[in-house]
Amino acid sequence: MLAAYESAPRADRVIVALDCDRATALDLAKKLQGKAKWLKVGMTLYYAEGPAIVEIFKLLGYKVFLDLKFHDIPHQVAGAAASAVEAGADMITMHAVGGVPMMEAAQNAVDESGTDADTLAITVLTSMDDATLAATGVTRGMQDQVKQLALCAQEAGLSGVVASPQEAAMLRELLGPDALIVTPGVRPAGADLGDQSRVATPKAAFDAGASHIVVGRPITQADDPVAAFERIAAEL
Repeated sequence: MLAAYESAPRADRVIVALDCDRATALDLAKKLQGKAKWLKVGMTLYYAEGPAIVEIFKLLGYKVFLDLKFHDIPHQVAGAAASAVEAGADMITMHAVGGVPMMEAAQNAVDESGTDADTLAITVLTSMDDATLAATGVTRGMQDQVKQLALCAQEAGLSGVVASPQEAAMLRELLGPDALIVTPGVRPAGADLGDQSRVATPKAAFDAGASHIVVGRPITQADDPVAAFERIAAEL
């Protein structure tokens, strides 16, 4: 039996990250209408425009991945989660290192909202490598840290996790077929890695077990963003 996310083709599970200003984001959203199904709104755009930008993208027919990475005391995160889904977010994120009670508070707030929004825990940022992780005082290796945080997210009842594609296969085995595994750090072959450390191609990420992939600059900074998206879709 297929997991719920598998009912959509892989190309419809590519999340385009709009980490840019309002004018650029709206231009890209209009160009990608009828092509992409998902847009990611992160801190750059949301802090400038607020909930209204989510509502605009919803009116344009998109699903919205609101990636604000909540990390605070449970009461604050519960309130943030409720506000995010009220604005129309279809997926929201929080840092797993905030702990199980914090994640449970967010999940309870979403449940009480009556929406079907998905909740995701950030494991280890895809910009971090082993040395960066160790410098924060974490003594376990990258895979072990991601695994432990994913288990905390599962205990809290979240829909899934955000991790690099390099951990996707391990997480799929650990969390089972129904968990959402959303992987940033996805770059088409030959693309500039930018500030990402743990990367894979779109096809490799899906083949490893990702439910959704996040692609930003290889699409949004391309000379022809629609053609760039279509090349990725064709690869899938």
